[in-house]
Amino acid sequence: MLIGSLIGVSRYRLQPSPAQEQALLEHCGHARYVWNLAVEQHAHWKPGRRSAPGFAEQCRQLTEARAESAWLRAGSVIVQQQALKDFAQAMSTFFGGSHRRPAWRKQGRGEGFRIVAAKAGDVRRLSRHVGEVRVPKVGWVRFRWSRAVPEGVKSYRVTRDRAGRWHVAFAAIPEPVPAPGLGEVVGVDRGVAVSAALSTGEMLHAPGLHDTEKARLRRLLRKLARATRGSNRHAKVKAAVARLKARESDRRKDWVEKISTDLAQRFDVIAVEDLRIRAMTRSARGTVEVPGRKVRAKAGLNRGILAAGWGGLVRRLEDKAPGRVVRVSPVYTSQRCSACGIVDRVARESQARYRCRSCGYACNADVNAARNIAHAAGHAVSAREGPRDAGPEHREPQPVLLSV
Repeated sequence: MLIGSLIGVSRYRLQPSPAQEQALLEHCGHARYVWNLAVEQHAHWKPGRRSAPGFAEQCRQLTEARAESAWLRAGSVIVQQQALKDFAQAMSTFFGGSHRRPAWRKQGRGEGFRIVAAKAGDVRRLSRHVGEVRVPKVGWVRFRWSRAVPEGVKSYRVTRDRAGRWHVAFAAIPEPVPAPGLGEVVGVDRGVAVSAALSTGEMLHAPGLHDTEKARLRRLLRKLARATRGSNRHAKVKAAVARLKARESDRRKDWVEKISTDLAQRFDVIAVEDLRIRAMTRSARGTVEVPGRKVRAKAGLNRGILAAGWGGLVRRLEDKAPGRVVRVSPVYTSQRCSACGIVDRVARESQARYRCRSCGYACNADVNAARNIAHAAGHAVSAREGPRDAGPEHREPQPVLLSV
C-alpha cells in the first residue's frame, strides 16, 4: 500500500453553543435524509430493471428537490452532496466485498456530516487551547486545540456520538512512524484475558471500566429496562449509559494509540495473526428452528473480544507502520512449542500455562503463541516442521519423552 494513500484524521472536541448545536443537528438531519433517500432508491432495484441512479444523477435530483423543498434549501448544499458522495463510496466498497451494504440511518446514531473545499482561513487558533472552525450556515464554532492542526486541510467531518459529544476531524495524510532499523521482529498474540502478549514477554491489558463504574452501568441498565420507551426518564437513563460506554471506548482507543505507536517505534517488523474478527464475534443465537448452543457464553466471549480492541490495534499498526506489519496464519500458534517446534494440543495446561511434554519448555501460553507468530513471520517454511499452514510434517512428539 502506498503511504500517500493512507488518509488519517485528527479529531478534536467541538464546543458549540446551544444555538450552534441546533444548526449542526439540522445539518445532520439533512445528511441523514439524503442518505436514506439514496438507500431507498437502491432498495427498489431488482435484476432486469434499469440500474439505480449514480452520484451524478442523484446530484441532479438533489438540485430539483432543493428547489421544491424549503427545508432542504435552507441547508448547506455541500453537506447534502457529500452525503451522496459518502453513499456512492459505501456502495463501491460493498460491491468490492470489503464492507456490508449501506443501511438506513437512524436519528441519534452515527450522526455527522462532511465539509469539503475548506480554505486555509477556515481554521484558526484563538488561544493556547481554543480554536475555531468555520461551518457553512453555522459560522465559527469553537473546538479544543489539544494538538496542532494538520496543515493543508481540505476537508473535515463533524460528528456527534451517542453521549451527545461533538467532534471535528480534519482529514490529512499522516506521517508514518520511522522504523528503528535494528532488525527487531516482535510477535503479538491477541487474547481476551490478556489483550496483547508480546514475544518479548510483555503482557498488555486494554483498560476498561472500573469496578464502581461497572456496578453503576449494571444499575443503569436495569433502570433502563424498567423505563417506558419514549419517556423523558428513558432518554435520561439512555444518555447516562451512553456516557459510561463512551468513557470505556475512549480509554480503549487511547490505549490502542499508545501501544501501536510504541510498537512501531521499537520494532522493524510486527507480526500478528490473520484473524477473522467479524466471524469470530458472530452471534450464536441461531434460528427458531435450529437454536444456538451456549448463547450466553458466546455473547460474553464476543464482548471480551471487542473490549480487547483486536481490530483497532492492527488497523492502527498498519497505519503507523505501513509495510512493516506481517499477518500470519493462526493455525497451531497456541499448540506449537516455540522452543522445539512440537505441536501438542495437550501441552497447554490452562489458559495461562504452557508446558511442552517433549522438551520440557514452560512459559506463559500467550507469550509462547506470540513467539510462534514472530517465528512464522521470519520464515514461512521451516526445514524441520514443514509448511506452517499445513502443520508439522517431519517431526512428531517423541513417545519416549512423552511417557516421562
